[in-house]
Amino acid sequence: MFRVVKRYRTARHLPLAAAAAAGAVLLGAGPAAAHVEVESDKAQALAEHVEIAFDAESESDTAGITQIRVVLPEGIAPADVTYGEGPQGWQFSANADGYTVKGPALKTGVDAAYSVVVRQLPDASKLAFKTLQTYADGRTDRWIELDENGENPAPTLRLKAAAPGAKPVAPSPTATPTASASASPAPAAEGSAASPSPRAAGAEKDDDGLSAGVWAGIVAVVLAVAAGVAVFVRRRGGDEG
Repeated sequence: MFRVVKRYRTARHLPLAAAAAAGAVLLGAGPAAAHVEVESDKAQALAEHVEIAFDAESESDTAGITQIRVVLPEGIAPADVTYGEGPQGWQFSANADGYTVKGPALKTGVDAAYSVVVRQLPDASKLAFKTLQTYADGRTDRWIELDENGENPAPTLRLKAAAPGAKPVAPSPTATPTASASASPAPAAEGSAASPSPRAAGAEKDDDGLSAGVWAGIVAVVLAVAAGVAVFVRRRGGDEG
């Protein structure tokens, strides 16, 4: 009787065990892990001189990573980012909207780990660093989705609230417009030969508003007409005599 009861209880609890196992799997399933991870020991709003580390996981079985292109989140200017550490031979360059770290191809399957230093983090709760990861064979993985549950989520750094009294620093000097970018040129010095007076030589006007050249032409025409009239009168007088 004991054995029958035991079988009965075991059979009755099998569906419950299966349900419990399925529930554990569902509970354990979370958002897809980001394929470019980001972290920082000073992940706090308005923190200054913050080093941020990135780890771009290799997703190719045939080629190594050669380049990481990052679009910076709002509030961080490219001029405020400097290179920290990275793979041997790789170099850092700023772009209009972010930066690029690239160099010789890493070995197949090796992750690209590097870091940058940000002058100051913005006053935000999280920062998404859209990333394009390129391999030696030309393949590019685009980790740019702002939805952390998406298939290609951008690496996102969560920030703690700003420390009491923390304030934004002044913009980086290299990020401010230069004087040469002015839309209107500076006026030339008075009397400068590079900026002649509107009344240039040969174009002076008299008080009636006509140039000297025009008046000279009028006088020449009048004299020519007068001479013609004089010749005509002399000839006519000679014919009559």
